[in-house]
Amino acid sequence: MYTIYALVAGGQKGVKAYWKNIIPATLTSLATCSSAACIPVNIEGAKKIGVPEDIAETTIPLGTSFHKDGSIIGSVFKIMFLVCLFGTSLATVGEVAGVIGIALLATLLVTAVPIGGGTISEMLIITMMGYPVAALPILTIIATIIDAPATMLNVVGDSASSMLVARIVDGKDWMNHKEDLKEEIKETINV
Repeated sequence: MYTIYALVAGGQKGVKAYWKNIIPATLTSLATCSSAACIPVNIEGAKKIGVPEDIAETTIPLGTSFHKDGSIIGSVFKIMFLVCLFGTSLATVGEVAGVIGIALLATLLVTAVPIGGGTISEMLIITMMGYPVAALPILTIIATIIDAPATMLNVVGDSASSMLVARIVDGKDWMNHKEDLKEEIKETINV
């Protein structure tokens, strides 16, 4: 999906720049399981993609707090695990909407710290779904397993989102501004 974001933001050149420069942030997110720890690496990668410094330094820290695709997928996964474990059903559209609403609310409580930052959200899920508190250790194990890939989705999504913001703010030729700046610097040095 983020490849499509990069395509919309910068065309084929955007996709190539995105995949070329997202690897360090991806590896950092997998190693640390912390979106906050990835901020410096992610900002540097976004700058290499061509995102202006002011946009990268604004959107990526904001994304760490508010853009949590991986966390929401993880919350839905945890809820569905409990549904299967306890044999409850989601027969109506309202119940499914309730799961999505609880996942959204739980995601707002997830912090940007590694493993354990979501314990509050896991307690919220258990409480709101009406399951016993004894299910918390099970959810904690599930959360530990899915934390690294969820963090990775959050982090790489922040980079793609910063590209979209650059496209909106600087127009469709935002990726060429970096090359224009390089030319201006070369001309200044030659003068």
